[in-house]
Amino acid sequence: MKNFATHLGAAVVLTTTLLAAPTAQAQIATPQASPKSTVTQRVGLTDVTITYSRPSVKGRTIFGGDKTVVANGKRWRTGANATTSIKFSDDVLIEGVKVPAGEYGLYTVPRPNEWTVVLNKSLKQGADVDGFKDDQDVARFTIKPYKLASKVETFTITFTDLTPATANVAMDWENTGAKFKITSDVDSKVMAQIDEKVVKNASPAAGDLAAAAVYYYDNNKDLKQALAWIQKANATDPKFWNVNTEAKIRLKMKDYKGAVAAAEQSKKLALAATPPNGDYAKMGDELVAEAKKMGK
Repeated sequence: MKNFATHLGAAVVLTTTLLAAPTAQAQIATPQASPKSTVTQRVGLTDVTITYSRPSVKGRTIFGGDKTVVANGKRWRTGANATTSIKFSDDVLIEGVKVPAGEYGLYTVPRPNEWTVVLNKSLKQGADVDGFKDDQDVARFTIKPYKLASKVETFTITFTDLTPATANVAMDWENTGAKFKITSDVDSKVMAQIDEKVVKNASPAAGDLAAAAVYYYDNNKDLKQALAWIQKANATDPKFWNVNTEAKIRLKMKDYKGAVAAAEQSKKLALAATPPNGDYAKMGDELVAEAKKMGK
């Protein structure tokens, strides 16, 4: 009887423990006052990712004084909660400063007429913005703040003003905005691919030939070479979009007769496609008109 009671007691204790364990481990999830956000943008051929927390104004004064939310001239984690981070998949230039591929803490020192932006190797400072060492800085540069057209309640970081090789990182909060420019080294990477897939390839694919021709055309490189590549791409299986590229290259080279012929061929192929492509047919007409006008 005693053994039965002992075993029964042990069973009750074990059962209670098993039932209580999930309750003890469970945590109540509640929304953060400054929710976490991640924004990613491809700049040229480089992926840039920013992770930050987004505080709101909530009736406070954010910038411009010693006792504002972001104190004048004091280092700021550029958000809330954990350190704001910025990550680059390749080496980049930021405001002309070389920054190696990697992930860094993004800190700012806002002043009424100038912001200092600091990229530091430390990613674990959080609110202790004065705790890291300056010798861990990777880049430091200044930018000019500006007044926003309308109030931004919640701190926001976005990518703006995109080009094939650049983008701005805009930081907006309350009535103030500031931004810095990222430049990706696109040309050397594309040229390396062209060298491998086209120049040194005995049998380059039509798609690679066309891509190389378009890159040369868009970036004002050797147009004779661009024309040779696009003609080779069009030699066996002409596509209306590639023939349109040939027309544009010839027009840029001031070969107006050749541009008209290629544009008319592009239009014919576009209308014969399944389904017909009216946009390229229209572009063909526009190229013909432009070539005839320029050739007078």
